[in-house]
Amino acid sequence: MTAKKRAPASTVRVENSGLFGESDALKPLAERMRPRSLDEIVGQARLLGPGTALRRAIEAGHVHSMVLWGPPGCGKTTLALLLAKYANARFKAISAVLSGLADVRAALAEAEAAFAQGERSVLFVDEVHRFNKAQQDAFLPHIEKGVILFVGATTENPSFELNSALLSRCRVHVLDAVSAAAIVEALQRALRDDERGLGHLKLQVDDAALMLIAQAADGDVRRALTLLEIAADVAHDGTIDEATLAQVLADRTRRFDKGGEQFYDQISALHKSVRSSDADAALYWCVRMLDGGVDPAYLARRLTRMAIEDIGLADPRALAFALEAWDTFERLGSPEGELALAEVAIYLAIAAKSNAAYAAFGEVKRLIGETGTLEVPMPLRNAPTKLMKGLGYGKGYQYDPDVEGGIAFDQQCLPDALVGRTFYRPGERGLEAKIREKLDAVRAARAVALAKRGKD
Repeated sequence: MTAKKRAPASTVRVENSGLFGESDALKPLAERMRPRSLDEIVGQARLLGPGTALRRAIEAGHVHSMVLWGPPGCGKTTLALLLAKYANARFKAISAVLSGLADVRAALAEAEAAFAQGERSVLFVDEVHRFNKAQQDAFLPHIEKGVILFVGATTENPSFELNSALLSRCRVHVLDAVSAAAIVEALQRALRDDERGLGHLKLQVDDAALMLIAQAADGDVRRALTLLEIAADVAHDGTIDEATLAQVLADRTRRFDKGGEQFYDQISALHKSVRSSDADAALYWCVRMLDGGVDPAYLARRLTRMAIEDIGLADPRALAFALEAWDTFERLGSPEGELALAEVAIYLAIAAKSNAAYAAFGEVKRLIGETGTLEVPMPLRNAPTKLMKGLGYGKGYQYDPDVEGGIAFDQQCLPDALVGRTFYRPGERGLEAKIREKLDAVRAARAVALAKRGKD
């Protein structure tokens, strides 16, 4: 009888051991402490708590193909491993960052061979959103035939990053960023565990220090365990105190993807905070994005757009202020110039709001699409030649500065088909209140004058 071939390193028979059959000696703490059961997963009670639908299905071995969507360090890879364990299936992992279509086909071929022998396979695809359409489509027939239980992990919104064909064959499960309290629980477990964790070191660390580590991890359990391991390495006399944490946490950063879901969520929060006149929230989201590494020029551009779109003529100074702050940042750079952007965020939030000009612009644009090329009234046409003058171009034009009162109210400026239409409807806040008063008077006088001219 021929010896059974050894599975590749990335293929694991999950049922063989508690830590998937690999040596722990050189593994980092985060990998050694990877949960071995659903009960050990922290921070996902909504999805995996006792009695939840997904947990009941997993424990019954009724695993389905799925996409796990959540931030880094929330447990996506761990859950995929446990799915294979509870289903008594082979586990094969590939990374969309490192793998190409050839790797995908090889993994699927392995799964086909196992399927022919009556074995189930969980195929875990990390960073699945990085695969192109052809690579994603390669999984479809194998999912349909049951050759693989597909588990894709992504930090990006699947609606935007994954093919609809793949999404239709998978259930999307959303994992949450892990709370600081739940991360502390994971850290305490690592400190108690003599076999896999740091229990044998008998470290002295209080709850306040653990909370500092948990908060610095920003929802990422893996990051928290890494920070704890570093702190243990540099701890003096086995004590993790404030001095130790000052070294370990000096360069901590917040979660912020410059081109992904969080990026657009945060800029949306900033825009809506300005629109809602919440200066504190506007300042928070502005600084949050700067802290996360947003391109300040992009932030300046979006603030300028807010000044145009949401404030408009209710406070024309807002646009000038936004442009000046943008210019100030270009001159001063970071970090000094960032204060100018923060000041603009505050000013835009407290400024009077009006989208009247924005709405009028959109209305006119739609109208032009519907009405096509309407003729310019003859009096308003340019007449640089004798021929044009002979055709009536410019005939009857009234030069407003020469008219009593400075406005020729009976002069028709809109095309014939649009006479009497109004588009810009000023609000009642800020400068637009005065604009509205003036515009109402002018429109009323023009309506009377044009009606009189029509009768004549």
